[in-house]
Amino acid sequence: MTPLPRHPKLVTGKVRDLYDAGDDRLLIVASDRISAFERVFATPVPDKGRVLTAMSVFWFGELADVLPNHLVACDGPAIPDTVRGRAMLVERLEMLPVEAVVRGHLTGRGYADYRRDGAVCGLELPRGITESARLPEPIFTPSTKARPGEPDENIDFGTFVSILGRALAEEVREASLELYRRGAARAAEQGLLLADTKFEFGIGKHGGLVLADEVLTPDSARYWLADGHRPGRPRPSFDKQHVRDWLVGPASGWDCVSQLPPLPPEVVTATRDRYIEAYHRITGLCLADWPRDPADLRQPASRLGQCGGTGDRRDPHGDHDVHRARRTPALQPR
Repeated sequence: MTPLPRHPKLVTGKVRDLYDAGDDRLLIVASDRISAFERVFATPVPDKGRVLTAMSVFWFGELADVLPNHLVACDGPAIPDTVRGRAMLVERLEMLPVEAVVRGHLTGRGYADYRRDGAVCGLELPRGITESARLPEPIFTPSTKARPGEPDENIDFGTFVSILGRALAEEVREASLELYRRGAARAAEQGLLLADTKFEFGIGKHGGLVLADEVLTPDSARYWLADGHRPGRPRPSFDKQHVRDWLVGPASGWDCVSQLPPLPPEVVTATRDRYIEAYHRITGLCLADWPRDPADLRQPASRLGQCGGTGDRRDPHGDHDVHRARRTPALQPR
């Protein structure tokens, strides 16, 4: 990551670096680093940081009527030229020590818990749900926020309440379900299923709940193609699942103990393509045009057929106009 002499570095994460920007503000810089199983590869994935930043900015705008967010600026004089396109100036918050996970389909760790216990995070589910199947309604399944290098742990809502207090816990749950529902509606318009996602929240200087970190990116959400979806088996995702699959397969030679091996060029390229395609499909925008005037963040998806240029590729999918997802009522907690 390029040093920023005018901004003291506060934290180096698996993917993001956090800098002090003064005046109760932070600069979040998304790198091209990619991780698996709580470890970071030495091999970067080009443009990954730009996708994460651009997609978060898009979703902050789309979801601003659901909950305030911490974004202050994504371009302009507050953003150093060396990190333009991959940095956000944000409000400094008191971050909640938990992650808010919403699942609309049962897969991954949630499906493993269901097979073992018939429940996820203490929520009992109907019998006979197959892998990748859509749940009767989205469920809120929170987790702890682990220390670096350690996995998060799923917790039930009672434990969640004991950490945050009942009023704040219920507010986070209802906000998370509404954010997921809005995101899933938008994804469905673009031919995608939003299987699950996590959100992070903080408390602003005036005491209100604020949406923070990244939102509905390929690093924090699992998107599947809706066309041809059949429950009963794992689904390919627009995220780093391709990297995980290669790592645990025979081609990598990894023994689950040693340092992560370098990523082969073909795995890097395939992963980059998935991230960029997720951005194209969801937003209808070209990554080559990012960053852009925040007032012009929306345009018809037919522009995808003209995408290209440095750090981009043409999108092969059909043309159709992008429409704003309609506001739907918040799910009532059970």
